[in-house]
Amino acid sequence: MAISSSARRGCSLALLVSVLLLACRATAAAGDSEFEDGTSPKFPGCENPFQKVKVMYWVDGDERNSLTGITARFGEMLPVTASDSQKQKAVVPSPKSSCAKSSAQAAILWAFLMTSITWNACMPNSIAVAERGECTFLEKAKTAESGGAAALLLINDENDLQKMVCTQNDTAPDIAIPVVMVSQSAGIKILSGMEGGAKVDILMYSPEKPTFDGAIPFLWLMAVGSVACASVWTFVVVGDEDKNAPSLGGEEAPESEVVELKTKTALVFIVTASLVLLFLFFFKSAWSAWLLVVLFCLGGLQVHACLSTFKLMHRVCERCREAKVTLPALGNVTVVSLVILPVALIFVVSWAVHQNSPFAWVGQDLMGICMMILVLQVVHLPNIKVASALLISAFLYDIFWVFISPFIFNKSVMITVARGSDDGPSLPMVLKMPKEFDTWNGYDMIGFGDILFPGLLVAFSFRYDRSHGKDLTDGYFLCLMIGYAFGLSCTYVGLYLMKSGQPALLYLVPSTLGVIVTLGARRGELRQLWNAKV
Repeated sequence: MAISSSARRGCSLALLVSVLLLACRATAAAGDSEFEDGTSPKFPGCENPFQKVKVMYWVDGDERNSLTGITARFGEMLPVTASDSQKQKAVVPSPKSSCAKSSAQAAILWAFLMTSITWNACMPNSIAVAERGECTFLEKAKTAESGGAAALLLINDENDLQKMVCTQNDTAPDIAIPVVMVSQSAGIKILSGMEGGAKVDILMYSPEKPTFDGAIPFLWLMAVGSVACASVWTFVVVGDEDKNAPSLGGEEAPESEVVELKTKTALVFIVTASLVLLFLFFFKSAWSAWLLVVLFCLGGLQVHACLSTFKLMHRVCERCREAKVTLPALGNVTVVSLVILPVALIFVVSWAVHQNSPFAWVGQDLMGICMMILVLQVVHLPNIKVASALLISAFLYDIFWVFISPFIFNKSVMITVARGSDDGPSLPMVLKMPKEFDTWNGYDMIGFGDILFPGLLVAFSFRYDRSHGKDLTDGYFLCLMIGYAFGLSCTYVGLYLMKSGQPALLYLVPSTLGVIVTLGARRGELRQLWNAKV
């Protein structure tokens, strides 16, 4: 477009690697049962379901952002609404692990704990904030209860939530206080609030998830609309007159900017994507999350590429379409791109600065959709032979890292990476929609990879239909769009029924690749599709 073909191709490949490798993630996990494992022992007194807990806290009366915790197999169940719970003072025992070997030691421990409360030394109903380690979860809970604590809040020694269970050797516990764990980063926020003698109050409850998630239909529409829009973009938005226009200023024709994938791409993808995923799993930190945000912002600048290709803009200013200026390192740049690029830059920077605002998801979705449209214009599948290699590889990749990886790494690598960390920005390589009816005020999300991989095949079907003179009734494009919409619907049904993160490609690959192979075989065109060059 505005940059030389070789430079554009290099940028496109870099963008492809950044988006495809970092965007393959399971559809966001949902429900409290995401913590259930079905393997820990259950017996009377230790058979509570694991529940997600909202931990609200105040520092000297100033309310802070709520934290997320998990309940134990034992202890009293928390109320489901904040109005049924009580705000209670947080105290730190000494030692901080809240471990004691006898009831007498527990009483001494709690008495020592309360000495810091000089203005009300007989306050019995406080929440003990203890660190993990030195003794079992049950021993900590018994010590806190014997000392008069109203609840026990345990701080994990890593940025994750650990299931607090009983062992086969434990006797039936009789714990009458709630026991909750928060991640290390969440615990640090509470402890830092208590520095300098500040008063910290905590309120904990376990809200139920609503039966209906109103965000899913909108997210479904965004994903299906993105695939359809990206597939027909060149024909409907850019127009054949632009695509077939002679090159100006010695530039190559736009067709040369297309990156055609090869069969070996599948193996490269599997190996590279797995390495990237493992890196994010083992080195989950704020700096790695910010690195992804920077890559996303660079890709988000492609908003200007989408806007500058509109036929309407060219028709309004025909001279601007052909007018060009020469810039160092960039070569010949159209005036339209030169005008739009600063606007896109301001938009991207504004999103990066305010990405934690309640409406930042709008900018993220807009940049993501524009980025995916560009990728599907630049990157082409020439036939279903390459499509089969790529999609089947992505299909196996998704299944392995969601369902099989827990047997190797003790947790699902894909879902762990998808949730991100508490001490950095959330991973931006997703389309997301806020859950307006959810007490947690979270988001429903779908990874870019779940749109791009099937989208490459859907875009191929549209080009194949046009090059072979097929319309919607006898072509493949409409059937694949219906297949994609159906597969995505099955993904959310599976998410609802299984109450855990789902690898969307498990449903999307059969509903798209399976459809075009089946239709091609029935129509006697499978060989043409297999060896096509479009």
